[in-house]
Amino acid sequence: MTPELLARSLQQFLSESRNGVVIEDGQTLFDLAAAQYSISAERGRCLLHLWSEERNLVREVVDAEAKSGVLALSVCRFAQARPHKLEIWRDRDRRSPSARNVARKTYARLLERVLRRQSLDWALDKPGLVTTMDLEQTFSPVYARGLLRKGNTTFAVLGVNRQETQGSIDAAVTFALIWLDACRDREAGRSVVQGLRLYLPAHSSTAVQIRLGHLNHQLAKFQLFEFDERDESITDIDCSDTGNIETRLMRCPDAAQARARFGASVQQILAAAPQAEVAVLSPTEIGFRLYGLEFARARVVNVPGTFQVEEEVIFGTAGFQERLTEDKQEIFEHFIKTLSSARCVSGDRRDPLWRMYPERWLESLVFRNVAAVDGRLNRQHVYSQVPAFSAADRAMIDVLTCTREGRLAVLELKADEDINLPLQGLDYWARVRWHHNRGEFPQFGYFPGVHLSDRPPLLFLVAPSLRVHPALDTVLRYFSPEIEWMLVGVDERWREGIRVIYRKSPAI
Repeated sequence: MTPELLARSLQQFLSESRNGVVIEDGQTLFDLAAAQYSISAERGRCLLHLWSEERNLVREVVDAEAKSGVLALSVCRFAQARPHKLEIWRDRDRRSPSARNVARKTYARLLERVLRRQSLDWALDKPGLVTTMDLEQTFSPVYARGLLRKGNTTFAVLGVNRQETQGSIDAAVTFALIWLDACRDREAGRSVVQGLRLYLPAHSSTAVQIRLGHLNHQLAKFQLFEFDERDESITDIDCSDTGNIETRLMRCPDAAQARARFGASVQQILAAAPQAEVAVLSPTEIGFRLYGLEFARARVVNVPGTFQVEEEVIFGTAGFQERLTEDKQEIFEHFIKTLSSARCVSGDRRDPLWRMYPERWLESLVFRNVAAVDGRLNRQHVYSQVPAFSAADRAMIDVLTCTREGRLAVLELKADEDINLPLQGLDYWARVRWHHNRGEFPQFGYFPGVHLSDRPPLLFLVAPSLRVHPALDTVLRYFSPEIEWMLVGVDERWREGIRVIYRKSPAI
C-alpha cells in the first residue's frame, strides 16, 4: 500500500471505531472513546499519532490488514527499522470467543436458577435457556432465550448479561421481538404465548424501557426486569411509563445570520468546491460537506493573550486537519481536488473517500430532495443532523421535517442492512414527540411560520431496497398503532439520485 492509501484506510477504520481500543504488545493503550488521533501521509511515510490524558504515541505505519473487526498494522517506532504489530479493535470487548461463550452459558444457568426460585408456578421448557446462534432465524448468542410455561399459557424469555456492551443491551428489544414471534409460530395450536419477559443488567434499562413503552401492548404483554447477577435480585421496571424521556433540544441557529458572518470563508470554500453543502452548526461555527463528508469548518476563536476574536478555517477529514493559512493554500487546493475527484458518483468505489460515511451521503441527497421519499413532505423546512441530547449520549436525528399540512416527520436512514433500523428510528420518534408535546420546536427556532399539527410525528425508515433486513417486518408489526411508520426502499444506485422502489406501511 502507498502511504496515501494507508492513511485513507486508517481514517476510514478509525472513524467507524469510536467504541474500540488500540493494543500494542498485548497491552491496551487507548480507549478510542476518550482518545484523539491524527493521520498524515507526507515525505513517503504514513504516520499515526494517538494521544490521551495518560499517554502519547507516534508510529510509522508500513502495512495494514482488516479482518473480523480488527485492523492489524505493521508499525515502526521512531528510529527503529524492524516493524512490530499494533492492533485497532472496532469493539472494546476483547474477550476471546471461548470466554464470551463461557460467560453467556454461565449467565443462562444463573438466570434459570433465579427464575425457578421466583416463578414457582412456571417451568422452563427443556433444554432451558439457550445461547446458540441461529443465523437463519437471526438468533444471536449474545442473548439467553427460552420459554416459560404454566399450563396452556407461555411467555417468551430473553436475557442479556452485564459483560455485554450497552449497545447489545439496548438492542435486546429487537432480538426479543424476533424470539417472541418465533415462539408464537412454534406454539401455534399448543399454547398461547401471552408476551415477553426481558431481563437486563442492573441500571441499564433506560433505552429499553422507552422502546417497550412504544410497542403495541394489545398484541403482547411486555414485562421488563433488571437482574443483578451479584446478589441475584430482580427489580420490576414499569415499561408502560414513556412520559419522562431524558432529552433536551438544542436551539436552531439563524442560518442567514451565520452565513453572513462567515461570508468571506463561505465564498472562499465554495470557489474551490462549488458542490459543497454549507451546514450551520452554531452562531459561531459552520461546516462544509461534500455528499455528507465534512471537509472544512469555519469558526470564531479567541486570539491568544487578548480579549479579541478572529475567524479561522480548518480543513481536512477527522483526525487529519490543518488550519488554512496562506502557506497552506496549495495543500488545501490539492486536498479539495483529491476529495472532489474521489467523492462523486463516478469516483473509484475502492477509494476510502468514496466509501466513507455512506449514510451521510444518503442523508445529503434526502436533505436536498426530501419530497422524493414522500410527496407529502415539505421541502421548505428540512433539518439535518438535529442535536437532541439524553443523559447518556449525544444523538443526532438524521432528518427532521414536516408535511405540507404541518405534521412533523422523522426520517431514519441506513445505507447498509441494519436489523436495528426500526428501533433506532423509534428512539428519535419518541424524542421528537416528547419535545413536540411541550411546544419546544417553535420555541427553539425550528419551523418558523409553520403551524405544527398536534398529531404525533410520522416515522420514515429509509434504506436501499436490497439491504432491508428480512426481520424488519416482524419488528415493525409490534409497533404501537400511534406510530404511523413507512418503510421506504430506494434504488441501490441511490448515489445517482433518490428513486423509491417500494413503500410499506402498517396494514389498516
